[in-house]
Amino acid sequence: MAETKNVTFDSIMRDLQAGKYEAVYYLHGEESYYIDKICDYIAENALRPEERDFNQTIFFGSDVNASQVADAARRYPMMAERQVVIVKEAQNIKQTDALQKYFEKPLKSTVLVLCHKNGKIDGRKREYVKAIQQAGILFESQKLKDYKLPEFIEGYLRQRQVSIDPKSTQLIAEAIGADLSRLTSELDKVLISLPENNRRITPQVVEDQIGVSKDFNGFELRDAIVNRNVYKANQIVIYFDKNPKAGSIYSFLPLLFNYFQNLLIAYYAPQKNSQEGIAQWLEMKSAWGAKDYLTGLRNYSGKKVMQIISKIREIDAKSKGLDNPNTPSGDLMKELIFYILH
Repeated sequence: MAETKNVTFDSIMRDLQAGKYEAVYYLHGEESYYIDKICDYIAENALRPEERDFNQTIFFGSDVNASQVADAARRYPMMAERQVVIVKEAQNIKQTDALQKYFEKPLKSTVLVLCHKNGKIDGRKREYVKAIQQAGILFESQKLKDYKLPEFIEGYLRQRQVSIDPKSTQLIAEAIGADLSRLTSELDKVLISLPENNRRITPQVVEDQIGVSKDFNGFELRDAIVNRNVYKANQIVIYFDKNPKAGSIYSFLPLLFNYFQNLLIAYYAPQKNSQEGIAQWLEMKSAWGAKDYLTGLRNYSGKKVMQIISKIREIDAKSKGLDNPNTPSGDLMKELIFYILH
């Protein structure tokens, strides 16, 4: 099966849950979460428990060569419909000729899963890649973009019949970031803490279980800037200056840059006087977030927004040491906030 845009994590999982198994799964990419989820599902469901002793083999790429993997894949299952061969850390297999030969004629009764983490398959090996695509699934597990984290969090919790408000979603996304393995681990910790009669995550729950202040965080700083609340914005910046572990300029700059970049785009929206019009123009999943851009359009002129974007870039460069021999990051943040709000 050739790799196409339709080969996604969701499409693979739908087929697996329907009992449709390919002969080969080559899972590669920077995001280990999706690779682990696919591999674990196959390991736990392709065979019945009593079939695994004789029909499930797990290798590590540093301990085997391509010939050993190919030989194992060519074995026939014992008293089972199929056998499963899993290779973890497949990126450590150096010579792949024997595997390429196997891909050209894979055994239909074998499900071969190769997990290639922390990088992509060498694109120069065109014949090797083509052989994988013809044999089964070649799936690249990509890092989730920051703006997609709220959607991921909401979907993860919805599957577990738990609700969450938008502020709590943003707090978690900003605090944990795009490491999905860590993110889901933290969400699971929060889920365990919820009482059976109240399956809802609030900012207070996030503060108690994850340790993110519901009053002093990136979400509240952004909100204060959107509304030009000078007192609140300075309160938050001072708090972070005194509590550097709670947040830093390196996490806030992308947050503010993304907001003002989108605000500049919102100025060109055909229907910039309505949340729905702005949400559609910015390709937002929900009109809820568009209210901040409506407020921003009232509080900041187009010229000021362009100046702010330029200032954010300047502060970003200074925070990395360019033209800045000794100004602390806390002072840089205060300089930026003053510039934005005045």
